[in-house]
Amino acid sequence: MLVFAAESQARFGSDHTSQPLHNLFQALFGNVIDQNWDALHHLIRKTGHFLAYGTLGLLCFRSLYHTQRYRFSTLSLHSLAMAATFLVASADEIHQCYLPNRTGTFTDVLLDCAGAATLLLILHLTVKPRSPRQAAAASQTIQPAQA
Repeated sequence: MLVFAAESQARFGSDHTSQPLHNLFQALFGNVIDQNWDALHHLIRKTGHFLAYGTLGLLCFRSLYHTQRYRFSTLSLHSLAMAATFLVASADEIHQCYLPNRTGTFTDVLLDCAGAATLLLILHLTVKPRSPRQAAAASQTIQPAQA
């Protein structure tokens, strides 16, 4: 959350990130990026939104899973993680409306939620959740044999 708060400031607007990112990408890929830098810069920033809020969605799910898995279904936990992501993304965009060099748009909220939904879907498809019985058995430590 601190990362989102820090990056939501005026100094992280596109007018301030363009040159440092341009220098980095030019060092990596050469002058070929100059032809379409504005479009590439936009893509880099939007990819950052997508991945950052996707990560937030995963972290929300993880914290909910470890604290609420006995009270809610996995689907409910995914929904709660999405709701948390939506609230944070909305608050971030509302805050950006009040900064002189930033814009707050609902399309960015949708992009942020798409990132969370995508990474949560990947998690759901690749990791089989344990049943409460399996989780309890896995958390018990093996006692050494008595001599």
